Amino acid sequence: MMAGFGQGTRRYPRSRGRTWSRTGPDRATLGIIGVICAVAGFFVLGIILGPVAIVCGWLAMGRTWSRSRPVTALVAFVLGAIDTLLAVIWLAGAASPGNGMF
Repeated sequence: MMAGFGQGTRRYPRSRGRTWSRTGPDRATLGIIGVICAVAGFFVLGIILGPVAIVCGWLAMGRTWSRSRPVTALVAFVLGAIDTLLAVIWLAGAASPGNGMF
């Protein structure tokens, strides 16, 4: 039994290579950033800030739907989706023929 060399895997279940990097923003910060982007997207640049809010909300949820989610992450995701949908509808309406061009 010399495979472990005195450092068994039962005491330290995660090896050093499998742990996530701690240099980026945490999930709570991503959720707050997503909510801010979603609310700001209702007023300006909704086509850009809406998808940013969706991505931030999705990352803040841990990229899964299965377990309990923070409220800010879910709010960011839903408001970002609504914001993006409204921006696409607005762009489609602005690009329709007969919208004051002639």
